[in-house]
Amino acid sequence: MTDKNSSVKFIKRIVAIILALMVLVAGIVVVFDPFYHYHKPWLGLKAVLNDKEYQCVGTLRNFDYDSLIVGSSVMENNDNSWFNEAFDVTTIKAIRSYGATADLCYLLDVAYESHDLKYVFYNIDPSSLYGEAVTTYESTGCPMYLYDKNPFNDIKYLFNKDVLLEKIPYQIASSFIGDYDENLSYNWAKWKSFGPELALGLYFRSREVKEMLPEDAYIDNLTANIALLTKEVEAHPETEFIFFYPPYSMLWWDMSYRGGETDAIIYCEKEMTKALLQYDNVRIFCFQNEPEVTTDLNNYMDTIHFSPEINRLMLDQIIAGEYEMTPDNYEEVIDGVKAFSDEVQESYIKTYEQQDLLNYEGTEE
Repeated sequence: MTDKNSSVKFIKRIVAIILALMVLVAGIVVVFDPFYHYHKPWLGLKAVLNDKEYQCVGTLRNFDYDSLIVGSSVMENNDNSWFNEAFDVTTIKAIRSYGATADLCYLLDVAYESHDLKYVFYNIDPSSLYGEAVTTYESTGCPMYLYDKNPFNDIKYLFNKDVLLEKIPYQIASSFIGDYDENLSYNWAKWKSFGPELALGLYFRSREVKEMLPEDAYIDNLTANIALLTKEVEAHPETEFIFFYPPYSMLWWDMSYRGGETDAIIYCEKEMTKALLQYDNVRIFCFQNEPEVTTDLNNYMDTIHFSPEINRLMLDQIIAGEYEMTPDNYEEVIDGVKAFSDEVQESYIKTYEQQDLLNYEGTEE
């Protein structure tokens, strides 16, 4: 009996130790909470944001803010303080790399659950107009235990060795060592280079020029995406939505032409713009037809990603009311984008063709 009692006591002690360790580990994760799943930063820690798939939803639920910077990876290099100072607001970013309309509307819905928003600064990527109008978080492997509100699957977060041994130490180090700037959340430009060599080196041009698609080739997806965005605008008349089309490089327009998509993209932009401009709480800007920006490859690291200076330029132009579209001029403005796309083929791209600086996909027959 004595041996049996000793064994039972030993097992109980081991179980108690294991449970105590589990409580300790879970408690550490809850207190530091590097993905902000439970709360905003405590203990004087900074909001160290560098992993949007894991952190964005938590910040939208738990941080203090009254405005959002919304969009794809081209929005990540914005300095939040620029918007805060210009519009007298407190912003955080709602970012999804792909910039799909359904994904961004999902983030807006998360924000509106517990926040009233003064402004939404929303970047419209052309591809988001004709992509499928369904969310992609689950299908692309995002950590859905951080998105849903099911406490039982939080075990994947609370007992995650990467969180305990990598994310929390990085959070602490970034908060108290160095000069981490909370306004540069998700910023990737610090470690990147920009210029013609890099942009051209990453552009592999198709040898084939496909037949141009009908302008309404993407009408079904476009209609669904228009419905998603207009639903957000209509449901929140207290929010001023400032939409804008970003200045992709001339290489992107060359790629679109060779893929036979230019006419369909222009049509999508016109239809989305027309639908959004029906609402009094909407302003829309178009920065696509700025040749001094889009033909200068010093501004780009690939066909679409531009430097933070271009992010700042767009904001300055919004503040000044430049390149704004209205019900009276939006067709003319977007026709100007089409004219620019044509000029890329007729003039701008030829310089690189003549200098044999373009890489081609495939081999010549």
